Amino acid sequence: MSAATLITVRQVQCDPGQVPVDLLDGQGPVLIKGLLSHWPLLQAGKHSAASVADYLLTHYNGRSTQVYYGEPGLNGRYFYNDDYTALNFEARIGRVDDVLQQLLQWQQDPEPPSLYIASNLIQSHFPLLLQQNQLDWPKTALPYATEAERVSLWLGNRSLAACHYDSSDNLACCIAGKRRFTLFPPEQIANLYPGPLEPTPGGQVISLVDFAKPDLQRFPNFAKAQQVAQVVELEPGDALYLPAMWWHQVEALQPFNLLLNYWWSEAPRYTGSGSNLLYHALLTLKDKPEHERRAWRAILDYYIFEPEQSVAHLPDAVKGLLGELDEQQARQLRAMLLQRLNR
Repeated sequence: MSAATLITVRQVQCDPGQVPVDLLDGQGPVLIKGLLSHWPLLQAGKHSAASVADYLLTHYNGRSTQVYYGEPGLNGRYFYNDDYTALNFEARIGRVDDVLQQLLQWQQDPEPPSLYIASNLIQSHFPLLLQQNQLDWPKTALPYATEAERVSLWLGNRSLAACHYDSSDNLACCIAGKRRFTLFPPEQIANLYPGPLEPTPGGQVISLVDFAKPDLQRFPNFAKAQQVAQVVELEPGDALYLPAMWWHQVEALQPFNLLLNYWWSEAPRYTGSGSNLLYHALLTLKDKPEHERRAWRAILDYYIFEPEQSVAHLPDAVKGLLGELDEQQARQLRAMLLQRLNR
């Protein structure tokens, strides 16, 4: 993508370790400069990649993890074969210490194999790491349980995670190397040409467009997405707030790259995953006659996307599931759906 087409992400400076929670409002991405400058892990990275590796290994508990491997020439673009029927890399079981050793050895190699550990949970492999690398993050007190916060590690040489979305809010923290994010609001989905629902390189549907050399004959509406793209490069110590459902391509730009990210949601845990709606609609709506689909779109707009109008004329006593859902009602609704699906 031409840099001239890209909008710069909003940027703020903060005190080390102080998450500016008022900016995590879902309205758009925010680059937070200097958030991690006090972390010992970041200080290790200022010395060398080897120092980062040594620091990580003092916290690593030896558990195996999934490792992506691509032959030389892949250049870290974890993607598909030519007809999208298979992935262009292998997923292996390995160890973090072996991956670190290999990455250090390949730093001067002009065309090394591609090696990547993606979304490795800190709690399962580095359980004490966050005790020394903390953020002051005041959380909103909510009257219901939410999904547990997940903190993950992303480690590898040069890589490209094709454009995709995640269903949780994200704080991506650059530790070593540099990361370039190219971002699009959720409404751009059609202009990004998503690929198959399965297989996918990382569990989420991805854009089939090669941003470095987009084929505008095959993907003509990508030009519209380019007009609203936002781009940001994270240096060590920076963090990027990325609201849930925003599309993002992530490039690791150097021979040794390390990123930690926090995923969270303020939605009630009992609501489950929004992806369930998509799969249920594929089953129950997609192949209905066009006039029925059009009618269901109006019904969903009325009850789901503009819910206030659906209850404004109803007494509280009869709102039922149309009112504010609680955990007990969610359980009843889930049981009813399962019963209907199993008929």
